[in-house]
Amino acid sequence: MGPNNIGMQVQWFLAQVKPNSASIAQRNLLRQGFETFLPLEEATQARNGSFVTTHRPVFPGYIFVAVNAAQGAWRAINSTQGITRLVSFGHDPATVPPDLIKALKARCGASGYLVSESEISSGDAVSFTTGPFVDFVGEVEETDSKRRVWVLLELLGGQARVAAKEGQLRTI
Repeated sequence: MGPNNIGMQVQWFLAQVKPNSASIAQRNLLRQGFETFLPLEEATQARNGSFVTTHRPVFPGYIFVAVNAAQGAWRAINSTQGITRLVSFGHDPATVPPDLIKALKARCGASGYLVSESEISSGDAVSFTTGPFVDFVGEVEETDSKRRVWVLLELLGGQARVAAKEGQLRTI
């Protein structure tokens, strides 16, 4: 949180970030005293014949920024390094409803990573969102007390039983 926004009424805005500049924009906004919110999710990509898990923004190309409503200093955001512009409709930037920000923050853990709120149960059709089986579709066979999920996948003409964490799966 930025030091200027603690305990004060804030308005949230959505800022468009320059390509591959989310961390630069966030760092510079924090230096100026703005509160930022950049929800992240895990994603798996194939690189050089292996699978790499990375963290990417839930809303690529955008970052949420809180501005003290009393100061109204939102114009400084547009000239921040890493920011293209605030999302606007007309001349003034559009505000993001505080309930939306509150709901998004509730879905993110303390680290800012999106946490799945769905409970997966036996018989559910799921697809992998991370790991070597990314985008593979399978059926949940069972879940255990360690929050491990056993998924049956159709591979090479047969079935394979694969263990996964609940956060690696999404229901279809």
